[in-house]
Amino acid sequence: MALDLEEIIEVLESAVPNPSIGLPEELFLFITRITPIINVDLLIKDEQNQTLLTWRDDGYYPPGWHVPGGIIRYKETISERVKAVAKNELGAEVEFEYAPLAVNEVIHKSRKNRGHFISLLYQCHLITEPDEDLRCKDNPPKPNEWMWHSSCPSNIISVHEMYRQFI
Repeated sequence: MALDLEEIIEVLESAVPNPSIGLPEELFLFITRITPIINVDLLIKDEQNQTLLTWRDDGYYPPGWHVPGGIIRYKETISERVKAVAKNELGAEVEFEYAPLAVNEVIHKSRKNRGHFISLLYQCHLITEPDEDLRCKDNPPKPNEWMWHSSCPSNIISVHEMYRQFI
């Protein structure tokens, strides 16, 4: 006997006791197939107007530099996600301007998973320095390493071309 939709939803909810800490990957990818996802991106500049970027190599785009960012979890505030991104991606603490610098809608028409985003770009200021162990020392960079950039690199991931004017 097939489950009805209400029973399916009950099974899914039982698999996710606390959605605010994240979802099982398969369920997250399914949700990204049926609804837009909201993410924050952190624009961090130093005194020389350089921009802090991290190396991304996760299979969604060819490897390249990107503005650190992350998807807002259920019942997580924007502030909490901005701070979590800074800690998780840079090992740093930031403060930020609450009004976003940019709001962009990104739709990947041919992509099945992770195909629709609302991206909020926030101007951030470092409170603590990024983790030196994550500093890029080699070429090519390793995933999740960071580096200061004086201009927008040619190998920025394609979706972050929308931020070229800010970098």
